[in-house]
Amino acid sequence: MDIRPYRLLMELQSLNTLGAVRSFAENSGMFAGLLASMQDSAPASGSRPPSFTYSGFPGTGLSPAPRMNRPEQAAEGGNGPFSAEITKAAQTYNIPEKLIRSVIRQESGFDPGARSPAGASGLMQLMPGTARFLGVQDPFDPADNIMGGTKYLRQLLDQFDQDLETALAAYNAGPGNVRKYGGIPPFNETRNYVEKVLGHYLA
Repeated sequence: MDIRPYRLLMELQSLNTLGAVRSFAENSGMFAGLLASMQDSAPASGSRPPSFTYSGFPGTGLSPAPRMNRPEQAAEGGNGPFSAEITKAAQTYNIPEKLIRSVIRQESGFDPGARSPAGASGLMQLMPGTARFLGVQDPFDPADNIMGGTKYLRQLLDQFDQDLETALAAYNAGPGNVRKYGGIPPFNETRNYVEKVLGHYLA
């Protein structure tokens, strides 16, 4: 394949920084001819020629480069944020990592500084009294919060015979309400909470 057209395009790109390309493209048919020759020289099958992106060339039909994901999006697509803390808590209390991550996603959206109007704090949204009971020193510290929240989740699972839906309802509405209603309380917030956490966990 003849690479000369591509070499010329790269030279044109460097000219663009000097403000010369726009004038060249507008006042000459050479640029359009170059694009046409590139299309004609492309192989009929097999590998595609390299794609070039020139946002400064109006009317060329070349698409802008794809936007890179934000670092937190890329991390979440892999092991996810706070993976070391979640792994440690999961191993300590025998809770699936994905379940811990699902609770964090629903509780705080992975914001370690989150605080609810009711006073719940941190990644797993621990109430002050619950945090003290669990031995959490700093609810805004990710490692401390995740360890405490996972410990609480383990206690609730044990308390409600490993019934995940009931344990999640107790995490949201309190174990007292779960016992009072003999299961998931008839609160829209709690029912939606259980449904969304299970949706993340089972996805």
